[in-house]
Amino acid sequence: MKGHAPPGQRAIRLLHLEDSELDHALVLAHLRRGGLQVQELRIESRAEFEAALESNWDLVISDFHLPGFSGLEALQMLRQREADGAEPVPFILVSGQIGEDTAVEAMRNGAADYLLKNHLSRLGVAAEHAMAASDTLRARIRADRELQASRRRLSELAQHLQTSVEAERHAIAREIHDDVGGSLTALKFELDWIRRHAASSDVQQRAVSALETVSHAIEASQRIMQNLRPAILEQGLVAALQWMTISFEKRTGILCELRTTEGRAPEGLQLPAGVPLVAYRTAQEALTNVSKHAEATRVVVDLSLTGGVLSLEVSDNGRGLGQADLAKARSFGIRGLHERASTVGGWVDLSSSAAGTSLILSVPLQDPDDSGNTVHGGLPDDPETAEWTTH
Repeated sequence: MKGHAPPGQRAIRLLHLEDSELDHALVLAHLRRGGLQVQELRIESRAEFEAALESNWDLVISDFHLPGFSGLEALQMLRQREADGAEPVPFILVSGQIGEDTAVEAMRNGAADYLLKNHLSRLGVAAEHAMAASDTLRARIRADRELQASRRRLSELAQHLQTSVEAERHAIAREIHDDVGGSLTALKFELDWIRRHAASSDVQQRAVSALETVSHAIEASQRIMQNLRPAILEQGLVAALQWMTISFEKRTGILCELRTTEGRAPEGLQLPAGVPLVAYRTAQEALTNVSKHAEATRVVVDLSLTGGVLSLEVSDNGRGLGQADLAKARSFGIRGLHERASTVGGWVDLSSSAAGTSLILSVPLQDPDDSGNTVHGGLPDDPETAEWTTH
């Protein structure tokens, strides 16, 4: 590396592919005449160029014809490094003779500029423009990388929260079962004993009324436990969805039909851990939205497995969603569905019209090579079985 920048001025680190010492000196003279302070390294071969690329450079200037090497090949090597993640470096092609076709090809491949050796008067300006454009490109690439990293961290946080919520639901459901459920059951036995041994008809009627209240409380606690921790999943995803649709229809009066299609799924397929719970929660959220907002009279839940992709579609004949509904800043339910699906490598599609709304969860279950190997999701192993069961 030759040359040093005066104090207070920026040093331009130049990598120059040139086999002529005279032409090298001419290039440096034009750059310095353009007000640039240059620290340069002149090289002549492919091996030297490849080794030099391990260092950082502000600008690469290359002759077109080199012994056993060419400027276009050097440009391709530089762009390949950028494709592999290296920061972009501006590249200017200089030649004694260069045809228009070659110049166009160089620009198409990413060269910042091209100049003839007998017209180097604008080399300084071309170098300044090339480095300014490269600085802008580097800033955009860094911003894109930071944005991607931020999105990845946000997604990881959302997945962690989903997992934490499920763990907390499990703990609450266990406490309701062990403490509240047990106490209510014991109270029911005590009230029944009082009913059977009371001499007064008024006491017996009060006991019967209290028994009904306790029975409703037990049913409510069981329903809450089921919502918090769907133990029905132990019977398989299909059984859980059957129970959900039947309960939904009884509770809301909205007709609810479950359709299942195994497609080409192998017998005894085991779904990856976490997938049944994600599918169950997605259907649960979709049906809740239908009951609250859709004003529908009919809902169809369609579960299918075709081509290694598990699909769950919940469609209704309600009023549909407008663009304003989808664009709400606080549409956390829909966002939560997307984040939940991503924990098992899936995604959610939502479409709506005046004829109703359709929500589709898709989860690939096989490797891209279609080898049949299941892909395990990001959620921790769950005590609920993942077996695909038909009933």
